[in-house]
Amino acid sequence: MPDATDADGLTVGQVSTRLGVTVRALHHWDEIGLARPSLRTVAGYRLYTAGDLERLHRIVVYRELGLGLDRIRAILDDSAADVPGALRAQRTQIAERIDRLQQLGAGLDRMIDAHERGLLLTVEQQAAIFGPQWQPDWPAQARQRYGDTTQWQQYAERSASRGPEEWQAIADAMADIERALGDAMDAGVTPGSPEANQLVERHREVFASYFPLTRQMQVCLGRRYEADPGFAAHYDGIRAGLATWFRRIIDASARAHDIDPDTANWE
Repeated sequence: MPDATDADGLTVGQVSTRLGVTVRALHHWDEIGLARPSLRTVAGYRLYTAGDLERLHRIVVYRELGLGLDRIRAILDDSAADVPGALRAQRTQIAERIDRLQQLGAGLDRMIDAHERGLLLTVEQQAAIFGPQWQPDWPAQARQRYGDTTQWQQYAERSASRGPEEWQAIADAMADIERALGDAMDAGVTPGSPEANQLVERHREVFASYFPLTRQMQVCLGRRYEADPGFAAHYDGIRAGLATWFRRIIDASARAHDIDPDTANWE
């Protein structure tokens, strides 16, 4: 490397400012032999010539296009390199990446909507799936009441990936368990019996489509089913007294798992 005065070339700091490249990157490219300064001052400082700067310009351009350093080296150092071919291959990769990012963006939009709306269904779809008694403003009310809870977040994340068919399957499964509860009560199934406990577990499994339901949380939910006028009307509309019977079999199942229903918490 020939000696030179400062006037013969640019320092690393000057090149960094001119090209918008970090000094660290320039040192790295020097170390790996990708772009080495051609001159050195008497004091030992390295300087970049006009030719060095032109090579650096090309490196910066190719890096901005997403090419790796090894590929850039091949393009710059191999006179037989197929530069248009390399750029076309890079364009294909970028197009694929853009498509993937667009898919991710759409997924984020759905996730945001799910967190804000709860259900990504039209009013007509909701009525068709959940029945004429369904009120379209219920999800908004639920978000207002529970929007800052972990359970709402879990529910929203599940909702974001569901379409009408998935919601229909969930609604059908919930209707099946509710019919089974009514039939069991009519058949005289007693709280704490194997049949009643099986129904309680089945309810937890179906409810997990919304968010994971612990046994303690299920106890709290059973109390709400009985005490809340809207829930009580729904279950008592299936069978008179079903809301209370359902709460009783949940409590009995909880006791079998060493949970005191009177002190159960939403956890």
